[in-house]
Amino acid sequence: MSKIIAVTSGKGGTGKSSICAGIGYTLAKQGHRTLIIELDFGLGCLDIIFGMEGKIQYDLGDVLSGKKEVLDAVTQVDMATNLSILCAPKNPFAAVSAQQIVDICRSIKKYFEFIIIDTGAGINSHVFDIVEQANLILVVTTPDPVCIRDANMMSDEFYNRGNKSQRLIINKVSKKIIGSELVQHLDEIIDTIGVQLIGVIPEDFALTIATGKGRPMPTNSDSLKAFDAISKRLNGENAPLTVKIS
Repeated sequence: MSKIIAVTSGKGGTGKSSICAGIGYTLAKQGHRTLIIELDFGLGCLDIIFGMEGKIQYDLGDVLSGKKEVLDAVTQVDMATNLSILCAPKNPFAAVSAQQIVDICRSIKKYFEFIIIDTGAGINSHVFDIVEQANLILVVTTPDPVCIRDANMMSDEFYNRGNKSQRLIINKVSKKIIGSELVQHLDEIIDTIGVQLIGVIPEDFALTIATGKGRPMPTNSDSLKAFDAISKRLNGENAPLTVKIS
């Protein structure tokens, strides 16, 4: 049985897609057959992140229209043997229902150990309906007060709907921010949002270059170590919650 993980955020710009890519990449490198389904319609970027721009023949839009079966629209990522992606439709006005995502996951779950759903950002009923189908929700925030507030609102709504399987990822963390007048300590963020922490991703220019150029993350990068730890925790292993923050 595959584990369905929804990655979501209350605000755009938190790095949600990069986190999906990082977790998917490290899960695959750890030997787990992993699929990322991209739902950010019209704003897809997984093909760029994984160096697959111009190589995506079919996408989720072809599945939703009935033109292609799910597995026919899935693309194997070159940089990680066990990793595949189902890219978002190029049409920003394409529509998908929660039931369609359930049906898609159900039809292919025997082929993958982990299915990561990269939701569209924002607080709306469409996102909530889709995320409810996941086994685990990863709520992404940055140390920015607006992102923290939005993540708290989103998490509260998940709890109101009975979605108690939530974990928090704090992204783009640096010493400049933590300890400043914005945020004194990571615990402030965790307490405000009210979700158990599963990992902290440091601000890492090497990650920005890698995702922008479609290259693997450098093996010595702090962000790769953080993603690796999160992936191990998702698989039930003991791994540190945080890494060195520069």
